[in-house]
Amino acid sequence: HFLICFLALLSYRVLEKKLDYQYTCEEILDTLRGMNFAGIQEQGFVPLYKRLKITDDLHEACGFRTDYQFITKSQMKTIQKKSKGKE
Repeated sequence: HFLICFLALLSYRVLEKKLDYQYTCEEILDTLRGMNFAGIQEQGFVPLYKRLKITDDLHEACGFRTDYQFITKSQMKTIQKKSKGKE
């Protein structure tokens, strides 16, 4: 339990640093929680969140974008690989 909590805190602190301390941990968490998608019958995904400065900054910091009109399944798999450090 301690290790998981420590790694979660470390992840947020690293993300805060990548964002040049422009946002608090709570702002980052609230934004990440709100970044939802709707699945379109085996074709892909449509973002349901509103594009804001913080979402643009998160995209820049993470190196991929999810705010396009439509994201195919293959594009989403690529994004998932990037988020796990695999390329």
